[in-house]
Amino acid sequence: MAVRARVAGCGSYLPERIVTNDELAAQVESSDKWISDRTGIKQRHIAADGELTSDLAYAAALKALDMAGREGRDIDLIVLGTTTPDRTFPATAVKVQAMLGMEGGMAFDVQAVCSGFIYALSVADNFIRAGQAKRALVIGAETMSRLLDWEDRATCVLFGDGAGAMVLEATEDGRAGVLSTHLHSDGRQEKLLYVDGGPSMGRAVGHLRMSGKEVFKHAVVNLAAVVSEALEANGFTIEDLDWLVPHQANLRILNGTVKKLGLNLDQVVVTVDRHANTSAASIPLALDEAVRDGRIQAGQLVLMEAMGGGFTWGAGLVRW
Repeated sequence: MAVRARVAGCGSYLPERIVTNDELAAQVESSDKWISDRTGIKQRHIAADGELTSDLAYAAALKALDMAGREGRDIDLIVLGTTTPDRTFPATAVKVQAMLGMEGGMAFDVQAVCSGFIYALSVADNFIRAGQAKRALVIGAETMSRLLDWEDRATCVLFGDGAGAMVLEATEDGRAGVLSTHLHSDGRQEKLLYVDGGPSMGRAVGHLRMSGKEVFKHAVVNLAAVVSEALEANGFTIEDLDWLVPHQANLRILNGTVKKLGLNLDQVVVTVDRHANTSAASIPLALDEAVRDGRIQAGQLVLMEAMGGGFTWGAGLVRW
């Protein structure tokens, strides 16, 4: 029987500091009602001074390893999705590798912005299917607050910090695991969502810039299409799906995607109201919450989807 990757554990971490809409409204021209009505966001977590993406990733990884009954030395692959690495190089993943006491194997970052966790999941899944790894740690971790222009109310209210992780293990048991992943990108849309800085531009760190209405239109179409693609590739319909765990961009995009798919909102894991948009961390954060509170159960069909700057977008279908 063919080898596939099964989910052995998941974990998440949110920084201690919570910033409410009212607190933000005291520094930018906005209000709790304005933010809530347009985004569904009520609060977000913000990393403390000196708290790095690697710190968030490490904390989430420890919880995932604990659920899986594993330690860092048991892992032979770390794939970390982030757009806010600690340094330009080396990869944040290798720092987490050292923090976990993982002395062998391989570790690297992938950069697909909000789709980063789906891209990382796909990479790790393919390594396991190819026999190049037996046990992988997939992480999405971000300190998006470090990229924000806190005077731009159109963007600064949308994002938060956090991390989530998943342990994948090789298995020949055909009853559960990652069924398929589906990745896409369209570089023609770069200017609709980007950061206006980077090392080769002479500005190591810039600010996030976004054309909100255009991003919304692309997001609803692309996310609905990739959900259908993943289901059709495995012979399922939307009626077969138990849970949709989407990227938590904003509630309007979630509602638009759900409506286009004809899905019941009760089947969608929503955390955007409390976490805001945590980019690559949003899916594993939401997934871990739904696993730990008992919503996601063994044997259920779970679909994860995301779209981010680039544009990048993708989906992963898992039998839990």
